[in-house]
Amino acid sequence: MVGDQTAIDDVRKRLRRAHGQLGGVIAMIEDGRDCKDVVTQLAAVSRALDRAGFKIVATGLRECLNGDDRDGAEALTVDELEKLFLALA
Repeated sequence: MVGDQTAIDDVRKRLRRAHGQLGGVIAMIEDGRDCKDVVTQLAAVSRALDRAGFKIVATGLRECLNGDDRDGAEALTVDELEKLFLALA
């Protein structure tokens, strides 16, 4: 994992929240809840996952550029960094 311990803890918190929200969405579907409510909650899950991904990229950007977190691998190229950002878009 990239980033300092605070960033890692924040990402874990966001992912756990998304996990709980996704369980809620599944329960809503099983309970036959209104489509609007399900979609609203599903959008919240999506935003939580996006924020976790952006946090990982943002806090790890320096390490990625320097190659510090890749076990001796070369630093990421601009194209590789662009692909990381676009994967979250």
